Amino acid sequence: MSFAGLVIVCTVAFVAPLIIGFIPKVRVPGVVLEILAGIAIGPAGLGLVQMDEAIRVLSLIGLGFLLFLAGLELDVTLMRGRRLRLTVAAFIASVGIALAIGFAMTAAGMARAPMLLAVILSGTALGVVAPVLKDSGQIETEFGQLIVSAASISEFGTILLLSLLFSREEADPTTKLILLAGFGVLTGIVVFAMTMAGKSTKLGDALLRLQDTTAQIRIRGAFLLLIAFAALAGKLGLEAILGTFIAGALLAVLDPDYKTTHPKFHEKLGAIGFGVFIPIFFVASGIQFNLGALFADSTTILRVPIFLAALLVVRGVPALLYKPLVGSARIPVAALLQATSLPFIVAATSIGVELQVMLPANASALVGAGLLSVVLFPATALALLRKSQAAPVDAVGHGV
Repeated sequence: MSFAGLVIVCTVAFVAPLIIGFIPKVRVPGVVLEILAGIAIGPAGLGLVQMDEAIRVLSLIGLGFLLFLAGLELDVTLMRGRRLRLTVAAFIASVGIALAIGFAMTAAGMARAPMLLAVILSGTALGVVAPVLKDSGQIETEFGQLIVSAASISEFGTILLLSLLFSREEADPTTKLILLAGFGVLTGIVVFAMTMAGKSTKLGDALLRLQDTTAQIRIRGAFLLLIAFAALAGKLGLEAILGTFIAGALLAVLDPDYKTTHPKFHEKLGAIGFGVFIPIFFVASGIQFNLGALFADSTTILRVPIFLAALLVVRGVPALLYKPLVGSARIPVAALLQATSLPFIVAATSIGVELQVMLPANASALVGAGLLSVVLFPATALALLRKSQAAPVDAVGHGV
């Protein structure tokens, strides 16, 4: 096995954030530069790198780690009461609007699988949105918690729908529901076993003693959980990304007090994911990007702004439901943040092309729209957020 291609990929992953660091005024998310660099070094660009086994394996682990860390961002305490009802209603509305757009595009000959397109358009990039809210000091506010809750529900809902409706394993919907139920039962057994193990004083002492040694026992356990759930989901005919997301969510639920006894745990996981595997996934996604299909004709390239507008409509319009909680001034901010999506688009379009239910041109156009959403929407949302914070406050405490 040759590692020459992997060396180039790792070099790109190292250089991309350095470029951003040298030009701090240009606020381009690292993921965008990594994908664009992947396109440049791949078959569609300079042809320096082809997808080989080494890159493919590490890229798959990167995708799994990305969804695992997204699940780890879940905070179940946010998902209750009025906030939960509104965010669930908004996601259901998004799916409904996306289905209408999907069927309209299919009727116009622009798509093959309206339901797959609907699932893709209904997603929100929790891993992109959460850092934006954190950097702006909004993550702990009612507004920030609402958006994180909405993004979490969207992330889980779209991954679940993708796994049920468009898994690589051939099975009818009823069988998949049975398999999903089996997955739920096995997950419950794992939760019970982990809960009982957590009550063991001896085990707790051993974990505490080994967590910061060369054993790094908690990191090993987290990685075992990630791989085990990916394998379990795959064995049951579901998408592995569902398993990795659930693994991260389980860890978040079962280890809520990590800041007390092992505060560096999540930081270490983030360092491994974003420092090693996840950049390889994004660079590899660029290598596989079908630039030729995107520029095959003028009608294809025009689909990029169409899909970008569709993302904004599908996830933006339901943000109107949040007005009772955040006021009217922040509705556009919520709409833009909810419409930000890329990692799920990359994963879902690759599955769609592999299953031959999505045109390569549409896959490239959707990824292009996702890239633009990550570049444009959060930056615009932050500008509007600063404007809303400077606005007068109404009787219920919201900017007007």
